[in-house]
Amino acid sequence: MRRATVTRKTSETAISVEINLDGTGTYDNQTGVGFFDHMLDQLSRHSLIDMTVRADGDLHIDDHHTVEDTGIALGQALVQALGDKKGIRRYGSCLLAMDDSLVRCALDLSARPFLVWNLDMPSAKIGTFDTELVREFFQALSTHGGITLHVDRLHGLNSHHIAEAAFKSVARALREAVEPDPRMTDALPSTKGAL
Repeated sequence: MRRATVTRKTSETAISVEINLDGTGTYDNQTGVGFFDHMLDQLSRHSLIDMTVRADGDLHIDDHHTVEDTGIALGQALVQALGDKKGIRRYGSCLLAMDDSLVRCALDLSARPFLVWNLDMPSAKIGTFDTELVREFFQALSTHGGITLHVDRLHGLNSHHIAEAAFKSVARALREAVEPDPRMTDALPSTKGAL
């Protein structure tokens, strides 16, 4: 089974992540940051990756460490669950519309992390959540998950819709990339012989 459990403890946060790549999008995410939990729920539901996240962070300072460290742990869990990556599709993309927002994502599970981020937010906050933390999460996920990740806002007026479209777009692309390819069951999706 393509499952993983990762725990990460620092002086700023204690994070626990459990994922199942072959799930149905079942989630139970509790980070203490309401909007972020909502986004993690979207990531799980639309990728069909079962996800349980527990985070205890220094929220008395701000949400930054909790959001970033969750991205780190989730990226590490993804690498662990993918194993040698034999038989996966490797690439995924999604053009996702949500009300006024249109977000494009393309990704490669290449083990070569790189983030291209063209997703400006009209407002600095969504409720009490700093919108710049959306990028911080995906930077951490990309770096520690070994993902080449491109995210572009093509349209959007409402920051909540833009952020949610980004999480859903990445989720749909991730779903495609981690799926087994029935034509490449035991083959590595690379001519290099390693990913």
